[in-house]
Amino acid sequence: MPVKIRLARRGRKKAAMYDIVVADSRAPRDGKFIEKLGTYNPNTNPASINFDQDKAFKWVMDGAQPTDTVKAMLSYTGILFKKHLQIGVAKGAITQEQADSKFQTWKDEKEAKIQGKRDTLSQKKSDAAKTALENERKINEARAEALRKRAADAAKAAEPAAPAEDATEAPAAEEQA
Repeated sequence: MPVKIRLARRGRKKAAMYDIVVADSRAPRDGKFIEKLGTYNPNTNPASINFDQDKAFKWVMDGAQPTDTVKAMLSYTGILFKKHLQIGVAKGAITQEQADSKFQTWKDEKEAKIQGKRDTLSQKKSDAAKTALENERKINEARAEALRKRAADAAKAAEPAAPAEDATEAPAAEEQA
């Protein structure tokens, strides 16, 4: 029986989530499966890939063929690299301890890279929020200044214009004297 590791869709319209399953290749996409390995959520940034790596490794070593998308996920999480190292151990090219140390080194570097991306994304998000807050503050200050000007203009318009008449009568009185 040809066995595939593939995705089974679930979730609502335009917000799909996927189960990573091991299924007979003749079974429908969302139909019967042998074992559920985990989940994949492409809606988050970076995409969330949660599955039992030991079970996935066991299935890959037993000959289950991953689909292209699942193959990319297995490569991203290091399962295919681990398989490559295990084949080297089986052929006698390297020892198990060397394979384990190489895999652990690779995994640590990958985790650091993923964490760096998460940190960068959160930093960009906080910078965007600060910029938006600063722009909003500037707009509010401009509005407040416009309201102050409008209130001052209204106060000037409400004052009487009597002092202007007194200024014209004074020079006339001086001419008569």
